[in-house]
Amino acid sequence: MNNTVRIIAAVMLVAGVAACKKKQEVRPTQPTENTSATTTTPTQSTGRYQKGDLATDACLRQRVVYFDLDRTEIKGEFQAQISCHAEYLRQFPEARVTLEGHADERGTREYNLGLGERRGNAVSSALGGAGASSSQLNVVSYGEERPVDRGHDESAWSKNRRVEIVYTAE
Repeated sequence: MNNTVRIIAAVMLVAGVAACKKKQEVRPTQPTENTSATTTTPTQSTGRYQKGDLATDACLRQRVVYFDLDRTEIKGEFQAQISCHAEYLRQFPEARVTLEGHADERGTREYNLGLGERRGNAVSSALGGAGASSSQLNVVSYGEERPVDRGHDESAWSKNRRVEIVYTAE
């Protein structure tokens, strides 16, 4: 990969992460009448995400990574999404995901099962490289068995070449 492509990929990654960044409300603390020293515990997470953010955060709600025909490389457009999920997994070590690999209907059943697994492993490696623990990640391949579009053209096939990020524990 030449330097220009690397620079473009880095700029896209930074822009994607910035686009997914969650705004946090800052509230001023109210003085209390009690002047004695007390110990308090924080009520907010110290990280970027809260527990309910899987359903509400724009970046975390993106849970499908699409692939080109017969390819297992993650496209640059999905790097920000991978970063968001890796950050959530780092922040919540009890969280678990299953990475469901899929393929389109072309190719043999065995080939497509293997391709789905390789795609799932590619997403697993990317999440692990971004800081998620391998104990949080499980890869399953469904090959061509669970298409989201049952059509027989490129439009349908492109939707079926994917890895779905499914949270099994939050």
